[in-house]
Amino acid sequence: MSAPFRLALIAGEASGDALALRFIESLRQRLGERELVLAGVGGERLLAQGLRPFFDQADIAVMGFGPVIARLPLLLRRMEDAARGIVAFEPDLLLTIDSPDFALRVARKVRARAPQIPIVHWVCPSVWAWRSGRARRMKPHIDRILALLPFEPEALARLQGPETVYVGHPLLDRLALLRPSPQEAPLRADQRHPRVLVLPGSRRSEIAHLMPVFGQAVGLVASARPQARFILPAVTHLAPSIAEAMAAWPVKAEIVSGETAKLEAFRGARAALASSGTVTLELALSQVPTVAAYKGANWEAALARRLVKLPSVILPNLILGRSVVPEFIQETAVPQALAAALLAALDDGEARRRQLEGFVEVEMIMRSAGADPAANAVAAALALVAPEGGPALPPAA
Repeated sequence: MSAPFRLALIAGEASGDALALRFIESLRQRLGERELVLAGVGGERLLAQGLRPFFDQADIAVMGFGPVIARLPLLLRRMEDAARGIVAFEPDLLLTIDSPDFALRVARKVRARAPQIPIVHWVCPSVWAWRSGRARRMKPHIDRILALLPFEPEALARLQGPETVYVGHPLLDRLALLRPSPQEAPLRADQRHPRVLVLPGSRRSEIAHLMPVFGQAVGLVASARPQARFILPAVTHLAPSIAEAMAAWPVKAEIVSGETAKLEAFRGARAALASSGTVTLELALSQVPTVAAYKGANWEAALARRLVKLPSVILPNLILGRSVVPEFIQETAVPQALAAALLAALDDGEARRRQLEGFVEVEMIMRSAGADPAANAVAAALALVAPEGGPALPPAA
């Protein structure tokens, strides 16, 4: 009987768990009858797959400068615990997923103690946007990066980082959920009673800075389109804060919570007003014309101008290499400008057509890795694994 395939995982948060689950499912298909043994760090869904945990994922699921500092001694201990656990486990492969501040430090420790273990990191850190020196520093201890965005392999090569393979984005598997069915299509086509998404972000700082200006922009759009319906999908725990901030709006949006309500809102939307971030790619793949904005504290804006050297901060624009989604950053993110761009996106005119045509191209580029991002990730990772300890893995179907 073949020796089990031993996979070590570091998934520091729920999004990493989701990617890991898809990887495990695809890997099991590749392994066939060969047993898969899992150890590392993950949430309840990974534990249900048989993951042997080194410690509770909640110990490292922390965001924000203040909380990280407060928990720094524990985080440092958990880095050491993870590295020791991985080395003792003797895996055929170490897969670290996102959470780069934690995962990449663990990878460095593992490489120093067990250089024979192949190490793959899934979700490229945004070194192409800021702190580009991280790319070169990753190279000694990361054998391959699995990228979600098609421009990242070229960017990492330019920055002398680890070898990077574009494997596709998990959003590609959700297109049927994000786009209207034939029965829902009339909602999106309705210019007289358009549904407009309002997406001020999923972080409290984003919401605090964008809600006032978004509220004024919504008021201006409502004056020009009295029959418009505004829908704001909110992360459940932030819904009360959003409702409080919306109290000052001249026209209120309908707040909906939960994934089902969010997807329904996306399918029916004719246009969107959104914060910069991954949601702009989600909207592009949903084929919803978008106006994007970012607004932060003055010191954050000044720091960003020094550190971020990009022609755009909007992912669809970066993927295309040209601007199709209008973006308004900091002092340009004013209600009048946002409202004018949103009204143009609602109308069947040049501005809307240009975005929709660009989104078709975005999808084509995003699909260039192949149909199944998880299978692509498994294939790219297993290419580093020597068949010692068991037979060669079967080729991808």
